[in-house]
Amino acid sequence: MNGDGADADIVISSRIRLARNLREQPFPMLATDSQSEQIIQKIQQAVKDPSFRELGSFELIRMDELSSLQKRVLVEKHLISPNLAGESRKGAAMLSEDESISIMINEEDHMRIQCLFPGLQIKEAWEIANKLDDAFEKHLDFAFDEERGFLTSCPTNVGTGIRASVMMHLPALVMTQQINRILSAITHVGLVVRGLYGEGSEATGNLFQISNQITLGQSENEIITNLYSVARQIIDQERNARRLLLENSRLQLEDRLCRSFGVLTNARVIETGEAAQRLSDVRLGIDLEIIKGIDAGAINELMIMTQPGFLQQFAGQQLTPGSRDERRARLIRERLQQALNS
Repeated sequence: MNGDGADADIVISSRIRLARNLREQPFPMLATDSQSEQIIQKIQQAVKDPSFRELGSFELIRMDELSSLQKRVLVEKHLISPNLAGESRKGAAMLSEDESISIMINEEDHMRIQCLFPGLQIKEAWEIANKLDDAFEKHLDFAFDEERGFLTSCPTNVGTGIRASVMMHLPALVMTQQINRILSAITHVGLVVRGLYGEGSEATGNLFQISNQITLGQSENEIITNLYSVARQIIDQERNARRLLLENSRLQLEDRLCRSFGVLTNARVIETGEAAQRLSDVRLGIDLEIIKGIDAGAINELMIMTQPGFLQQFAGQQLTPGSRDERRARLIRERLQQALNS
């Protein structure tokens, strides 16, 4: 969330996820609690190998030991999936100390290795994910077929088992009404567009998650290269749209972005959707140097910290929607004031 990484003004994060299953073990949806526990133990034992030390230390977190609120926070931080938080009977996750690596256990597959990096670092994320995959392969017998590749619970993941994605902030393309044309073109090159929390979620705050749709018949490098190439084209189009807005509608643009900043620094009540849109405006204002004195990292943090789970975690209790809206507005005011004073 600190805003580092290449092209971080547009690309919020890059993610690689690898789906893997153990040979001769039932998929999680069919496994007994005892079988699922064996999977956890095998993965936990593998991580103790010295080959994992260069990748950091890992902590095992069991889903059945967390409250629904704690699990929701992990979802909002993109460390686990909504599926692992909600449906997995014997699910767990292993998190690296800096949370750049998350290994989901007994979700849809036995193991999903995830590497999450700031900015456009999809190739760097793949390098780490590949090292993790190789390290696990020394200790675990993965379900693999010579013709089909890695076998997964969902047929759409069979093959490489890889999901490569970038989270992009595209407000200018939305404002200039070019976004639908671009997103439509993306689907014709084997990519899919989702919202902030992946499949089934809506795009809020002008944030779009773009990932590969095909895992079979292409190598990992081909998938990553294709996504990287498309991401670069979208970055160029977003920057061009921002330039056109400044040239043709600067006053109106400044008015909108500064109004949103004014609302966020003064509002006493604000709901999730409006906060996301206003934060998107302010983030654009910072990137275009219309709004000065605030680091973009502070806005990235607020995009996550203003989600319902985070707010309730801070409060230490479940909150009504009205109370969340009040706390959200207060949190935004305080954080923006801190950022201005720092």
